[in-house]
Amino acid sequence: MSGFRVVIPARLASTRLPNKPLVDLAGKPMVVRVWERAVASGADEVWVATDAPEVAAAVEQAGGRAILTRADHASGTDRLAEVVERLGWENEAIVVNVQGDEPLIDPDAIRTAAQVLALTPEAAIATLAHPIDSVEEFFDPNAVKVVCDATGRALYFSRAPLPWGRDAFAAGRPARLPEGLPALRHVGLYAYRAVFLRAFSRLAPCALERFEMLEQLRALWYGYTIQIKVLDSAPAPGIDTPQDLERVRRMLAGAA
Repeated sequence: MSGFRVVIPARLASTRLPNKPLVDLAGKPMVVRVWERAVASGADEVWVATDAPEVAAAVEQAGGRAILTRADHASGTDRLAEVVERLGWENEAIVVNVQGDEPLIDPDAIRTAAQVLALTPEAAIATLAHPIDSVEEFFDPNAVKVVCDATGRALYFSRAPLPWGRDAFAAGRPARLPEGLPALRHVGLYAYRAVFLRAFSRLAPCALERFEMLEQLRALWYGYTIQIKVLDSAPAPGIDTPQDLERVRRMLAGAA
């Protein structure tokens, strides 16, 4: 496939886990663990985009490249747009956004997202999903659902339980999901074309985005195509809480 770049937004501030990019994971800062996984994907370039000099220093000490970005970005996507502009990447460049709190991310997933976008020239974005087989996950508003058309293009993303099984759910929340329900959970790994990133930061948020708190709905609202690749199973989860941090620390200790 054609080449791609990776940008890892890493904001130092976090309400649930202070100084999250720099927390220690088996002797390395978390942001360095993420950077290593991104490098293993085979990307042409991997950059950490941060508003904190100490995060940039940790990445550079490990041999990586970091770029200091503005501190007032509303989202990681806006931070990527600044990187694209400042580094002068061409409009057709494929840029994968790898979250800075995903130290166990599969390098194959990064490469897959980039490949899907490269093979779908009409799409501005490619992202991933996996089947939902749990009632709890299906009804969890923190689990973002995506509904696709026959070609794998995203029709809608929502925190609501979608698609709704009218007859199966008529009596209330079921004990198990009905067989064949095409329930998919969105995986927050995105590949973008640089031209889209340049345009996105200038688009006004839409009402759907504000209520669902899902910025990918802004892209759909303005008519951009988002291509979905369905994985066979769920990827390793990221780190949002102190409990997540301890779980990953145990996993890394067991792998050592």
